[in-house]
Amino acid sequence: MNYFTDFINSLALIRVTDIIDIAIISFAIYKLFSLLRNTRAEQVLYGLIIVLVFASIADILSLNTVSWVMNQFLTVALVFIIVVFQPELRSALERIGRGRSIFTGERVLKSENTIDELTRAMSSLARQKIGALVVLEREVGLNDIVESGTRLDADVSSELLINIFIPNTPLHDGAVIINNEKIIAAACYLPLSNSNLISKELGTRHRAAVGISEKSDAIVIVVSEETGNISVVENGRIDRYFDEDSLKQRLQNDLVLVKEEAHKEDKKEEDDE
Repeated sequence: MNYFTDFINSLALIRVTDIIDIAIISFAIYKLFSLLRNTRAEQVLYGLIIVLVFASIADILSLNTVSWVMNQFLTVALVFIIVVFQPELRSALERIGRGRSIFTGERVLKSENTIDELTRAMSSLARQKIGALVVLEREVGLNDIVESGTRLDADVSSELLINIFIPNTPLHDGAVIINNEKIIAAACYLPLSNSNLISKELGTRHRAAVGISEKSDAIVIVVSEETGNISVVENGRIDRYFDEDSLKQRLQNDLVLVKEEAHKEDKKEEDDE
């Protein structure tokens, strides 16, 4: 009975600020694990947690030597993590930074015609089993990727996209970057993902698509040269086996997120004129 009374008394001492404090820390830990999931840093994080548990046990049991060794190890480990896992930490910070798009909204393709042209081209390339890699830029800028290729600044058309990826043409090797209803550049080089979750049957195009989706909020369309299958990659995840209709639906859902807001802005511009 005393234990129950003590428990009730302890609950009475909890303030609203304590609940908020715990909630913030819990959310931060959850987001940390989410950002580092499926990366090399994830296993290191688990290792650090185990070390912290042993260090706590050593302190409780007054194992001074073990506790001292653990504390020294943790001091060195922090520097080691920053140096060795710098790419993963940078990627995590980039993902935190682009989280603002949740509040600002994303608008890349305002025109249904652009989506029609894109899906028509991907479907044609898939039927011919011609490999293709198209990156749809959103909130995170890809100027460094654009600079690695050839600038085009051309309107999106199915004919142009098909011609770009025809084998043995000057621009077929690499990725096409699309933004604001324009083909910004072609023959661009993308960073390859180090994820070990990518199926072995998928090639360099898919690994490059996952790589750019891990470092930005872009949506990437991949056409396999071997099978002709169409895949969509977003946030490091590959969704496969799209046809023209399902691809069009996916792009409409992901890229025309603020259709009503865009309509209001267009109407406002017409009224101002």
